[in-house]
Amino acid sequence: MSHALPKIYLARHGETEWSLTGQHTGVTDIPLTENGERNARHLGARLRDKHFVQVLTSPLQRARRTCELAGFGAQAQVDADLVEWNYGAYEGKRTADIHQERPDWFLFRDGCPGGETPDAIGARADRVVARLRALKGDVLIFSHGHFLRVLGARWLGKPASDGRFLLLSTAALSILGYEHNLDEPVLRLWNDDRHVPMNHGGHGEPG
Repeated sequence: MSHALPKIYLARHGETEWSLTGQHTGVTDIPLTENGERNARHLGARLRDKHFVQVLTSPLQRARRTCELAGFGAQAQVDADLVEWNYGAYEGKRTADIHQERPDWFLFRDGCPGGETPDAIGARADRVVARLRALKGDVLIFSHGHFLRVLGARWLGKPASDGRFLLLSTAALSILGYEHNLDEPVLRLWNDDRHVPMNHGGHGEPG
């Protein structure tokens, strides 16, 4: 019997038209681009030899399609807590456009009018973390840029606002885990997109 500590693999969805333009994509359910679909397949090749006791995906199609193209659609369970940050009135807007109206706005501090606060998305991430810590074995999650950044921060016991330090590209792979025991959570890998040829769209962009 293996006593290896569990690992949580995090996969951000592939490229979309709005990740290319830097528009905040929360609940807007847009598809992957052709390049995004290709990169999802590359991600699947990277994960091909891995075994997971559970695969979870956001209900939004850009995450579900990435999951399917990576080869895990049949195994995946939809988890509503994995949806992207609700950007409210800022949905579809670029950060530069928001700053024209509100120059000092910062997502990880201020949240979005009519959408989620950092505390609210942090609470969602905490529910996910609690479920993950109860599982025995490796888990794979398909989700979104800002939510996964908050999830990484909360996994470490840091405030949701610390997600600002964890840049994440489209179709990138990250791994949460432990060092010596289950009381020592760590980041084992973050924002690894070496499997994605020329990933110049969606570096750290919202959605």
